[in-house]
Amino acid sequence: MAAVVVGAGVLVPFPFYYALWNYPHKWVALCGKGVDPSHRMAQISHALKALQILSLLSLARISAPPPAYSVLLFLLGQYLNFKVYQLLGEAGTYYGVRFGKNIPWVSEFPFGYIKDPQYVGSILSLLALLCWVPFWCVFLWILGYLFMMWVESDEDPATRAKPLS
Repeated sequence: MAAVVVGAGVLVPFPFYYALWNYPHKWVALCGKGVDPSHRMAQISHALKALQILSLLSLARISAPPPAYSVLLFLLGQYLNFKVYQLLGEAGTYYGVRFGKNIPWVSEFPFGYIKDPQYVGSILSLLALLCWVPFWCVFLWILGYLFMMWVESDEDPATRAKPLS
């Protein structure tokens, strides 16, 4: 039973992301005037991320310092995530273009060098945790990221939301 709860905790954000990606106009309408849909998505995403982390921690067995390769993977992954957020900001990171915002195209590293750098960074960070967390938990979380990479790989601009005025 604990494994089911942990698995659900790890996967809980992905239906939310899927719905927002595919139905951005509904999210913008739900947020209403005066509420930034990217900011509201970020707030909810942070809560969902905390639930994912708590799920992993419930099964973690931290008994020794991590191996050097885990530290390197984690630092590289977090660096990629930091760079993506630094370059795109909150609106660019949290589907702003899907919500009708004008997000400038970025070609600076890691963009143009790594496809989906935020997802790659997150996957590297998760792989670093394999020394403490069961493989199936990390694998399930990575499957969620791979699924979203696939969903987001074929964006139809016609399905973008119109900004509320």
